[in-house]
Amino acid sequence: MGEWIKVTASDGHELDAYVATPAGEPIGGLVVMQEIFGVNKQIQGVVDAYAQDGFLAIAPSTFDRYEKGVQIGYEGEDLKKAFELYQKLDVKTALLDVAAAFKKAKELTGKGVGVTGFCYGGLMSWLSATRGETDGMKPACTVGYYAGGVGGVATEQPVCPVMLHFGGADSHIGVDQIDAVRTAHPDVSVYVYEGAQHGFANVGRKEYAREAAKLARERTVEFLKKHIA
Repeated sequence: MGEWIKVTASDGHELDAYVATPAGEPIGGLVVMQEIFGVNKQIQGVVDAYAQDGFLAIAPSTFDRYEKGVQIGYEGEDLKKAFELYQKLDVKTALLDVAAAFKKAKELTGKGVGVTGFCYGGLMSWLSATRGETDGMKPACTVGYYAGGVGGVATEQPVCPVMLHFGGADSHIGVDQIDAVRTAHPDVSVYVYEGAQHGFANVGRKEYAREAAKLARERTVEFLKKHIA
């Protein structure tokens, strides 16, 4: 199990972050970026799982700039609130929060640090690879799951290896976005899971697709170990 700590972004903003450490010497660090539902129990579980894989994993609370302690579900009023908060998110400040967690992971491990994320966090993972150096971070690699809006920034140049996972039946991300990445960057590892929907890797969502999630995670862990170790 992990614990909550404080990290400070370069603009002075202090935010919460959930961090979990492995039993032995860490392979390296891993920043885990949230969906639009905050660092909820599911994201905390992802952090804990990556710690079991040997990484020091940390998830910064990106919503702290607007509301502290956001941990919400996926239906009804929670879903409505998630989209209201999503409208407030700013890419520039969100990247400052990624960089704050990145810096802390680097400090705690003294090793390479990767970035992974889901939905909005998947987009942040991509942008960490293309814009991170502006905010003082150069990831060892990044992995994005169903990165919404990635097609609009597909021509940006990553400075590290990148892996992207998409659901073949994702109603939020069109094939055009996936093709935009593939066309601009044939070297980026892009996987599409037939029949899988948006959120397919989240066990807490009704869209969870067990086999697709398992395969995507296996590919992700192998990729992270290869480039972070």
